[in-house]
Amino acid sequence: MTNIAFTGGGTGGHIYPGLAVALELKNKLKGLNARIFWIGSSDGMDRSLVEEAGIEFYGVPSGKLRRYFSLKTIADFFKVIGGFFAARKILKKQKAVLLFSKGGFVSVPPCAAASSLKIKVFTHESDFSPGLATRINTRFVLRTGGRVFTAYEDTKNHFGKKLIKKGLNDRVTVSGNPVRADFRSADAAKGRAFLGINENDRVLLVLGGSQGAKEINDLIKVSLPFLTEIYTVVHQTGPNLSWDIPSSQRYKSFPYIKEQMPHIMAASEIIMGRSGAGIWEWAFLGKPMILIPLRGRGTRGDQAENALYFQKAGAALMLGENADTKELELAVKLLASDQEKRKAMSDASAGIGNCSLNGQTGSSEIIAGILAEEINALNKKGEK
Repeated sequence: MTNIAFTGGGTGGHIYPGLAVALELKNKLKGLNARIFWIGSSDGMDRSLVEEAGIEFYGVPSGKLRRYFSLKTIADFFKVIGGFFAARKILKKQKAVLLFSKGGFVSVPPCAAASSLKIKVFTHESDFSPGLATRINTRFVLRTGGRVFTAYEDTKNHFGKKLIKKGLNDRVTVSGNPVRADFRSADAAKGRAFLGINENDRVLLVLGGSQGAKEINDLIKVSLPFLTEIYTVVHQTGPNLSWDIPSSQRYKSFPYIKEQMPHIMAASEIIMGRSGAGIWEWAFLGKPMILIPLRGRGTRGDQAENALYFQKAGAALMLGENADTKELELAVKLLASDQEKRKAMSDASAGIGNCSLNGQTGSSEIIAGILAEEINALNKKGEK
């Protein structure tokens, strides 16, 4: 039995891309006696999302890695230590031959544990510049002879000079960002049927992540009369919406959209929202975007960097730091009235989202292909 470990979590932006790679790897290892399991946070959404995908899950304590002072950091430090020893015990008992990390604060203890056991570590960074977890995990990649995957070409220029000197450039593969397999079969007709709209209705999809975004919700609340003159507005609000506007034929709100999301995206003319890893799903479907990146305290500016990249590529419009309803409405009006611009943005978006490398098409296939080659090489080495 060949056992392969995956880790990452804390948000859907870390879990869903990791699951996309895990399921693709499963397909590539058919015929091989292989098993994939996941090490994630014992708290939060990690377990439910992973187990729903049919993958075994092991929970470990996890503490958040902060760039600012907080009293919670003291307690979280001990959680990180506990996570290391718990992950090490799991990896050793399960006899993992390889660990793939999709990032997030929960991934650092398992990567450190894998390195201490001389298990090869591979990691993927979704954002334009590497986050703290990826910077730490990259050290374990270099120690074990693994590989770093990046979504953007320029990301490899954002690692520290020390890592570059240690040979990081030879260990980086630009793969794009993994997208769930469900998006390959996204069907606009199914999305319209779910929403109860006809083929001529124009759809504006508004997303703030799985937990919603107060800033976006507040903008939509004020601009709704204008937006619904042009579009059927489909709004993922998150679970803690502070106001209640009933759904109607022109406004359809959901706390969270799950299985139907690929189909609703396919039916959408424009998608508006934050600019985390999820925008690669929009790009995979070739959608024009209006981006309102998360800024301010508690963020390192990664969403603004992602949004700027997509805007420069011609795939998105990025709203300013203090975006108001006037700016939002002008952006929507501009795209709604210019079919040629939407087409150009759609082409640019699809150009980013549909990547290829060495005959492999799509980020999940690229990463899984490299992991499968590594696993086959390890198995041959073990047979000698």
